[in-house]
Amino acid sequence: MACNIIFRRASAVLVAGIVCYAAGSVAHAAELFQTNLGPMPLDAATRANIQGRGDATAIVEGRLLTISGSFGGMTSPATDAHVYLSTYIGVPGEIQSMNLAVSPATSGTVSGTSILTAGQAAALRAGKLYVQIDSQNAPSGNLWGWLFPSHEQVGQGVPQRGDWFQPHIGASQRWSSADTVGEDQ
Repeated sequence: MACNIIFRRASAVLVAGIVCYAAGSVAHAAELFQTNLGPMPLDAATRANIQGRGDATAIVEGRLLTISGSFGGMTSPATDAHVYLSTYIGVPGEIQSMNLAVSPATSGTVSGTSILTAGQAAALRAGKLYVQIDSQNAPSGNLWGWLFPSHEQVGQGVPQRGDWFQPHIGASQRWSSADTVGEDQ
C-alpha cells in the first residue's frame, strides 16, 4: 500500500514535470521572420546611387532577436546597418538600438543579435520593424525590407493563389486576391 502511494505521487510529479517542460518549450519556440531587401525610395537624382537587392531572416527565441542575411549589387560599399521601427510598411521610421554588422563592400552579409524590449517584440509581430543598410553613396539608406513571418516566396511570373500580400499581423481584415479593389468590404 505504501509503495502504491509513493508510486502515484512520483508519477504525478513526473507528469507535472513533463507538462511544465513541454509548456516551457512551446512558450520559447523560435519564431522565424524574413524580408526581401530592396532599394530605398529614389528619384531621378538618387537612382544611380540606390541599387541592389538582398534578403534577411530573423529568428526570435524568447526575447533574443538574431538577424542574418546577404546583399549585393550596390554601387558603393555598405557603411552601416540597423533595425528601424516604422508606423507603416514603406514609411521611414525611427532607428532602434539594434545595430547590425555589415560587410563594408558592395555585396556581402548583414547580421546581429539584440534583446527585444516588449515594445519592439510587439512591433516585430505587427510588421513594423525593418532592416536598413546604408552605403557610401546613399548614407541615409540604400536597401531596406520589413520583417514578416516566414512565408512562401514565389518567383517572378509565377501566379499565386489566395492571399498574396501579407499585411500587418493582427489587422482586422486581410486582403485576398478574390477581393475587388475599390469596393467597400
